[in-house]
Amino acid sequence: MTTTDATEPVTTASLPVTPPPSTPAPRRGRAPRPPGGRRYGTGLYRARLRILGWFVGLLAGTIVVGLLLQRTVLLNRIDDEIEASLIQEQRELQRLNSGDDPETGLPFASVDRLFEIALRRNVPLDGEALYTFVQGRPFGALPASDPGGLFADDAFLDQVRDTSVPVQGKVRSREGTVEFLAVPVVANGAPPGSEPFGVFVSAVYTGEERAEVERTAQLAALVALSSLLVASAVAWVIAGRVLRPVREVTDTARSITETDLRRRIPVGGQDEVGELATTFNQMLDRIEKAFTTQRQFVDDAGHELRTPITVVQGHLDLLGDDPTERRETVEMVQDELDRMARIVNDMLLLAKAEQPDFLRPGPVDLGELIEDVRARAVALDDRPWNAVVPPGPVEIVADRARLLQALVNLVANAARHTPSGTPVTVGAAVDQASEVVLWVRDEGPGIAPADHGRIFERFARAGTGPRPAGGAGLGLAIVSAIAEAHGGRVALASVPGGGATFSLHLPSTASGDGDRRPAEAR
Repeated sequence: MTTTDATEPVTTASLPVTPPPSTPAPRRGRAPRPPGGRRYGTGLYRARLRILGWFVGLLAGTIVVGLLLQRTVLLNRIDDEIEASLIQEQRELQRLNSGDDPETGLPFASVDRLFEIALRRNVPLDGEALYTFVQGRPFGALPASDPGGLFADDAFLDQVRDTSVPVQGKVRSREGTVEFLAVPVVANGAPPGSEPFGVFVSAVYTGEERAEVERTAQLAALVALSSLLVASAVAWVIAGRVLRPVREVTDTARSITETDLRRRIPVGGQDEVGELATTFNQMLDRIEKAFTTQRQFVDDAGHELRTPITVVQGHLDLLGDDPTERRETVEMVQDELDRMARIVNDMLLLAKAEQPDFLRPGPVDLGELIEDVRARAVALDDRPWNAVVPPGPVEIVADRARLLQALVNLVANAARHTPSGTPVTVGAAVDQASEVVLWVRDEGPGIAPADHGRIFERFARAGTGPRPAGGAGLGLAIVSAIAEAHGGRVALASVPGGGATFSLHLPSTASGDGDRRPAEAR
């Protein structure tokens, strides 16, 4: 087999073609700026503000709750410490009252003697104070100076000086808030009913401690506010980086034109945004593939249909009144229309090869497939048609109609490009690489090595001779498309003068003895 389908000369004088306006391709890197001069769209800017607003609101709420909890915990701790201090002073007095007077060695006979020893021995801490009352009158205090002036405070005196039950409360003084615990006391050694009772008051000035808590809370709030400002600035930057793929999607979508679908979004991670970028890139791949197929179809149609249309138009323009001439013109027009129909059908087939439903895979017996191809080849030409089938039953999963179409194209190509009477062999085999090989071999003049790389392209032909009658230049391109749709490839083995072998290599997997199936068609 020496030549494949060829390209006929094209006459363009009667059909002027206006070249499409040139559109400069966008520069790689940043996308063109959108209308209005702003790269960052209003929608994305608002989204960034919303992200920042939610972040700042959540963080600020967390900080406020944390500060309130911290302040509450500190104040509760102070309250617990104050209550423990008040109770401790009362217990120390009870222990002293249960003992003996250090001077007489006898139990305390009077409450004023008990208070005198207690005030003498006690050393109050900062903020602590002790007050004693005997028969409702102030007896003594620690510190003796009474810094809070409670002995002169009627509200305080009315609550504690003649109480007969323990009293705990708060009063305001010139030194701030004072919390106190007043307990009535009777000397342990006094005869019952002979000694008036006294009142022992332990007090704590809480103003300084609570002020310290407030200062700590204010300092923590200042630090938290500073942290919030820094975190907000960082969040603004991070929100911009998070939204960068979305912005790049927008910029890429704006930069895409009908003539340039090459831009893609860089994928920098495996998160949801990275998945968005990946999905968008895959969508662009499909769109670019569809546009490429569409442009190829339009280019092919303009390339191949222009010549027969010109021929038909020329003959119709010159059509005379002679009946014979009219009959010949009509036959010629019918032939050209049939040829155009074949070209359109082939181009539609190539366009459909890019679609996912191009194949309908099912079980295919290789022996039956080869015999079917041989039976169809006998009707094409009167020459020896040979068939080589693998030994034993070999079944694959593929689209039988498409494989039959590819092999029939190859045998028809061999019949057109080899001398009449030379044998052509069609066969199938399973090679050592677990590939299913379908092949057609002729004994024609062969094909030059320089033509091997382009012979499966659309409208390509080998050599420089004219295209044989009936050839549209798409037969081998269809064979290649069918092989690739099955996940395989086409190959050509030929040298000038040594014939040619066209083969389809399909991937397969072994299953049982002699049962080999190619991978599921894609």
